[in-house]
Amino acid sequence: MKVLVPVKRVVDYNVKVRVKSDGTGVDIANVKMSMNPFDEIAVEEATRLKEAGKVTEVVAVSAGVTQCQETLRTAMAIGADRGILVETTTELEPLAVAKLLKALADKEQPQLIILGKQAIDDDSNQTGQMLAALLGWPQATFASKVVLDDGKVTVTREVDGGLETLSLTLPAIVTTDLRLNEPRYVTLPNIMKAKKKTLDVTKPEDLGVDVTPRLKTVKVAEPAKRSAGIIVPDVATLVAKLRTEAKVI
Repeated sequence: MKVLVPVKRVVDYNVKVRVKSDGTGVDIANVKMSMNPFDEIAVEEATRLKEAGKVTEVVAVSAGVTQCQETLRTAMAIGADRGILVETTTELEPLAVAKLLKALADKEQPQLIILGKQAIDDDSNQTGQMLAALLGWPQATFASKVVLDDGKVTVTREVDGGLETLSLTLPAIVTTDLRLNEPRYVTLPNIMKAKKKTLDVTKPEDLGVDVTPRLKTVKVAEPAKRSAGIIVPDVATLVAKLRTEAKVI
């Protein structure tokens, strides 16, 4: 069984991002970049399924600039067998990524696609769902547990009311949530081994996909700074402030 795991190169989650002075976007010059945390969880889960003997091959996929090869090497250091980079300098939107992944899925014929539920840069939470629609495959989003057996995948997913368990017939798509697993620490020997693994590079036009942006960012602005909290002497003062200042009652 083959598993496809898309991974995205994003600004590291420890970095405090800065908005560009002209408000056109976020400044990523000289900023540490890393794999999207939810995608890292997806790679870890696919690797665990392989170690359990349920999966024979894990293929990591990324789309973007040349530096995305570093992200793919990290995925291969975690446990992916090979990597595929769809190289482009165009700013990719969720629909364009979903179309690229569909083209790769048609070519690679995986039985399962595991990807992060969302990226921490745009927080779109759309790619997995769009890909499922394009492929016509069943999907289970926000997975906190994945069990693969007998041509089916059983997924426990987190919903507002608690937990929901779904049984999907393969091929299927699963998007990962934070509580699915804790990604392993990447060791130096595995990093060295990853350098020897196959990494293929292709272009969107080779896959027959138009990635021209359909959306235009009008403005990016930092959120308003919160004012400091205050301590009130009694309930009457609290109610008065909620009514006159906060205007919530």
